[in-house]
Amino acid sequence: MDFSASPKELKPETLDTDEVNDSPIEQVRLTVPITDDPTLPCLTFRTWFLGTISCALLAFLNQFFGYRQNALYISSVSAQIVVLPIGKLMAAYLPTRSIRIPKTKWSFSLNPGPFNLKEHVLITIFANSGSNSVYAVGIITIVKAFYHRELHPFAAMLLTQTTQMLGYGWAGIFRKFLVDSPHMWWPANLVQVSLFRALHDVERRPKGGLTRLQFFIVVLVSSFSYYVVPNYLFPSITAISVVCLIWKNSVTAQQVGSGLKGLGIGSFALDWSTVAGFLGSPLATPGFAIINILVGYVLIVYIVIPIAYWNNLFEARRFPLFSSHVYDATGRPYNVSLVLNETTFDFNRQGYDDYSKIHLSIFFVFAYGLSFATLAATLSHVALFHGRSIWEQTKASFQHKYGDVHTRLMKKNYDQVPQWWFYSILVLVVALAMFACEGFGRQLQLPYWGVLLAMSLALVFTLPIGVITATTNQSPGLNVITELIIGFMYPGRPLANVTFKTYGFISMTQAIMFLSDFKLGHYMKIPPKSMFVVQLVGTVIASSVYFGTAWWLITTVENICDPTKLPQGSPWTCPGDDVFYNASIIWGVVGPLRMFGRLGLYPKMNYFFLIGILAPIPVWVLSRVFPDKKWIKLINMPILIGGAGGFFPARAVNYMCWLSVGIFFNFVVYRRFKAWWARHNYILSAGLDAGVAFMAILCYFTLQSHNINGISWWGLDLDDHCPLASCPTAPGIKVANPKCPVFH
Repeated sequence: MDFSASPKELKPETLDTDEVNDSPIEQVRLTVPITDDPTLPCLTFRTWFLGTISCALLAFLNQFFGYRQNALYISSVSAQIVVLPIGKLMAAYLPTRSIRIPKTKWSFSLNPGPFNLKEHVLITIFANSGSNSVYAVGIITIVKAFYHRELHPFAAMLLTQTTQMLGYGWAGIFRKFLVDSPHMWWPANLVQVSLFRALHDVERRPKGGLTRLQFFIVVLVSSFSYYVVPNYLFPSITAISVVCLIWKNSVTAQQVGSGLKGLGIGSFALDWSTVAGFLGSPLATPGFAIINILVGYVLIVYIVIPIAYWNNLFEARRFPLFSSHVYDATGRPYNVSLVLNETTFDFNRQGYDDYSKIHLSIFFVFAYGLSFATLAATLSHVALFHGRSIWEQTKASFQHKYGDVHTRLMKKNYDQVPQWWFYSILVLVVALAMFACEGFGRQLQLPYWGVLLAMSLALVFTLPIGVITATTNQSPGLNVITELIIGFMYPGRPLANVTFKTYGFISMTQAIMFLSDFKLGHYMKIPPKSMFVVQLVGTVIASSVYFGTAWWLITTVENICDPTKLPQGSPWTCPGDDVFYNASIIWGVVGPLRMFGRLGLYPKMNYFFLIGILAPIPVWVLSRVFPDKKWIKLINMPILIGGAGGFFPARAVNYMCWLSVGIFFNFVVYRRFKAWWARHNYILSAGLDAGVAFMAILCYFTLQSHNINGISWWGLDLDDHCPLASCPTAPGIKVANPKCPVFH
């Protein structure tokens, strides 16, 4: 299939002459083909075989590595690369004769012809279900590894399945706005499209240059070969804090310079997983979004946080500058057992009154405030900047008017998925979700009305957050607002809180993922019904494997997620689940009334809701007053306010590296070498990701799983050699770290 076809080369039956146009988005025009061959087979034996294996394998690996100190995310790009030669081998050697299914009229062939692009896309979408984490596993982890309580395995299994499946309903409702609209362009999908072009496009090698496939292979091999250094031989280069190496005895200098526990000034890394591990690939993020994130990051991390900390706002100097843990008034880690009734597993008010209010690090306080503002700003921004276009899109969808060549080709060549498919799944999953919560002795603590309320929140927020994601590659979450709501309505029950959060937050997140995959299929001209079936089966398989892997690790790795009891250098520290656990204490055990309400220490953070609602208004007004100033509309307040919102589990060094790489490629390279950028940028991103993933897997299964951890030396440390960065600076505070001085 020739992706280089211009509109003049399109056949009359593919596109009417009065419909010759392209996407209004330049990056899409540079990347996505406008041709289609509807005769290519899609749901073949090869699709099912390779898709199922890819989905299950990615689900296992991502959950396996998700518990590790340097969590590794293996994207579907890895499967996208590996299945191509396997698919071609199957096409070359499998028999071509048809096989009839007994007692039916159905038949299929193991080998319907050459391995084609559409099979490849469907296998990748299948694999994508396995590459997206199952948030509900976090509930299982904190129950068994942090709270050390029992949970019925069938209830846990139902929880993982239903939280992942609820999003289909919202995806069905909003696909007209977020898939068919040409302005909803989903930047991250362009990485996949570019790689598909590199792998399937037949091109001649330019003189003195490389084809896209050759370039990808060079990047893949280079990334694979190099990653053995930061992953195994010299892990210290995953976070290098220069200031700490110079001022080894200064608490303030290490707070300022630490890339893992401080502000990160002067910190950097020589490791792609540090760049993209928590924040995603900066090469796939639009330049304007990177600048918004940069401005928000600088305002919060280098202006607001230092002023608040060194002026001792909220008694901040009693606690570490940067921490996602909770503390008591003396600066010690909060003893949850004193405020949690072990018998009933709910809030012990008398124990709380006799002990201490919950205190947070100043970073953690503002992380919550920013999440309040980001969510409010998302609603305001979408209403102001996209309200009219959403209304116009609604009218156009009923009048069968479609925005660009991609949408018209899809409508012309393929049957759409009936709405009742989505709604049937929604009704079934809601029933199973309520059974999971109400049954099994109510181990999950959440009543049925909590499930329905969580669904309502997801329904309200899927469209506005989908618009932000589809245009900026950044996705604000519902995790904090869901915690806040159920914390006020149903306090003192940690599992009810995290279960409500998961049903509200993840059903929306899953909807966004399904819509993103639909858009990838939209760009690659995949039949929508085939897309739906692959997503549905992939979700069920992935959820089952994620659950099984987590249950296996929790029950077999001794002291998993407890760094105080793990052997020296053990990677099983569960950084993401640690944040999840502390959030369950804040919102579930103690509750927002005693945190951000009148009985808490941080009620002023509620003003961030007002700040968020109002923030997009000046930008919108200026864009109306000065319509010729196009840059004004690029100021995206939800992204700017949430610029530092990725902290926990990301760190300052992740941001420093991510912003540096993103600015270089999306501004310097994009403007000066646009032809190179259009040809290689997304392929570079895919190659770097894949090389890191393959080497990490190889290192683990050949070395680390056999406790071959290398020679013990300075460079093998996983920290950034800033032991004083986490010290409190208030007078008289003593902590367990013997290196921390006691200030007077």
